[in-house]
Amino acid sequence: MWRRSPRSPGLELCLVHRPRYDDWSHPKGKLKPGEDPLAGALREVAEETGYAAAPGAELPTVRYLADGRPKEVRYWAAAATTGAFTPSDEVDRIQWLAPAEARARLTRPGDRPLVDALLTALPPPGPLRVLDVSVP
Repeated sequence: MWRRSPRSPGLELCLVHRPRYDDWSHPKGKLKPGEDPLAGALREVAEETGYAAAPGAELPTVRYLADGRPKEVRYWAAAATTGAFTPSDEVDRIQWLAPAEARARLTRPGDRPLVDALLTALPPPGPLRVLDVSVP
């Protein structure tokens, strides 16, 4: 999840601290049976961070082993819209960090390429322009 920085030009990425693992990661979680992956991703982001998000481009899927079991996590570039964080047993802290800081803070090295993928997927900063390409 990302947002335009309220303090400086540029953007910030949201990382979550999971006390069970004492790690910093991108928000993620498990799908409910039959749940659409994008809907599940937005639900998990809201549950972990307290923020609603507007989905954007799908990012690379991350695969790894956890306790000897294969895991697969799908990610999307998601812009934070509204909300506020409330600590829980699952996520006790979040941090909004500039991309370089987020890359350095991530505990799992395999999560770092997602920062670059997100930056590539986002529109350039500045106002969006709509072009009229209608054919007369």
